[in-house]
Amino acid sequence: MKSEPLSYICDDNIGPWEIYLAQVDRVTPYLGKLAFWVEDLKRPKRILIVDVPVQMDDGSVAHFEGYRVHHNTFRGPAKGGVRYHQDVTLSEVMALSAWMTIKNAAVGLPYGGGKGGVRVDPRKLSPGEIERLTRRYTSEIGIIIGPDKDIPAPDMGTGAREMAWMMDTYSMNVGRTAPGVVTGKPIAVGGSLGRQDATGRGVFVTAAVAAEKIGLPLEGSRVSLQGFGNVGNAAARIFHDHGAKVVAVSDVTGGIRNDGGIDPYHLGAYVKKMGGVKGYPKAEPIPAAEVLTTPCEILIPAALEKQITEANAWKVQCKIIAEGANGPTTPAADDILAERGILVVPDVIANAGGVTVSYFEWVQDFNSFFWTEDEINARLERLMRQSFEAVWQVAQDKKVSLRTAAYIVAATRVLEARSMLGLYP
Repeated sequence: MKSEPLSYICDDNIGPWEIYLAQVDRVTPYLGKLAFWVEDLKRPKRILIVDVPVQMDDGSVAHFEGYRVHHNTFRGPAKGGVRYHQDVTLSEVMALSAWMTIKNAAVGLPYGGGKGGVRVDPRKLSPGEIERLTRRYTSEIGIIIGPDKDIPAPDMGTGAREMAWMMDTYSMNVGRTAPGVVTGKPIAVGGSLGRQDATGRGVFVTAAVAAEKIGLPLEGSRVSLQGFGNVGNAAARIFHDHGAKVVAVSDVTGGIRNDGGIDPYHLGAYVKKMGGVKGYPKAEPIPAAEVLTTPCEILIPAALEKQITEANAWKVQCKIIAEGANGPTTPAADDILAERGILVVPDVIANAGGVTVSYFEWVQDFNSFFWTEDEINARLERLMRQSFEAVWQVAQDKKVSLRTAAYIVAATRVLEARSMLGLYP
């Protein structure tokens, strides 16, 4: 597959939003007449910045900055997670919302793109402080969220607990129970079976299909994972269950490696008890960054943006990269990986399992009828395989990378909707 030139220079110092704009520039020449509307992809529809004051356990009041961005709503209500992290920026949330637009369109979901975040280190807050933060943030963004307007979900630093608080806060404010306002909720309040592992399962499914395409046997393949949170943990277990061998794992505490294989179930129990992979007795410690360059067949970056860059892309030693995180590979690194013949399954396809099962949850909430976990997993795998096949075919026909092919599919769907809707007034 050829490498598509950028319309301007990209380096590893640009922010997430600039990376997204670079990706849009790459796809524009393939949009034909729809390129007339491409500026719609470069401008978020709505940005809300909020102050989130929280009374802390010691009686003081701390202020946190929060965001909610609607990138695009031509195909349906905004959809995207809420991130709690000390390094959250508006540029990051804008990019994440835009990637959600592309992701939802690429897999054919009736959503636009949205994203939220609060600049906070949740590890430094007590459960009570996190609850007060979540409820105040929900109240502040309540003017733009709703089951038919914008449906938040978990992201880094948040989970089912925070979604329950968000649902309850919104429900109290509108005077009725509104389970459809968020997804990723606990099962007891309208959550869906299969949602917890959905993103990691989607990473596995797309990586497995990619392996089929290049003739790589999954059984016995070595897997290296950057990140052992919800996505990395689930992906590791599912790869392990299908005969692959997890050889390296990292998280915020450090990295570990065992060429003979790491049991992700045993590691998961250790991490739950100790708080991270550091010190795991059945593997050797390595610098966390070395997980990206450990020899393997399948590399899964499942942490933050901009992890595979121009500086380390030449050192990556794998056949397939399946992006569990959003935006982990810079455009410059994309070009290097393409030159080296490494197949990248882009984030907008690879990690779309989470939003897909969130869609299933949303539909189940509206209908008050819930499917079994087997039904959920089967529907997820079918949709992920169909989406990958469509992107693969475009990549083959146009001789472009899978990322550009995914953007061609998604941008075409979004801009066709834009063209049909027209301008108001």
